[in-house]
Amino acid sequence: MFNGPEIWIIVVVLLVLFGGSQLPKLARSLGEAQKELKKGMKDEGSSDSTPAEPSTDAS
Repeated sequence: MFNGPEIWIIVVVLLVLFGGSQLPKLARSLGEAQKELKKGMKDEGSSDSTPAEPSTDAS
């Protein structure tokens, strides 16, 4: 996906934008978000695939 120079440019831009002390926090939050997304996709796939009955509320 990325060759040598592109990844270094991205790293430098991240260092400039967030600073060295904020990068571990950013990486941790991105990892947690990815884990939650995978968990949500797994839960959604294992749920019943039939649609719910439409509500017949006569309001």
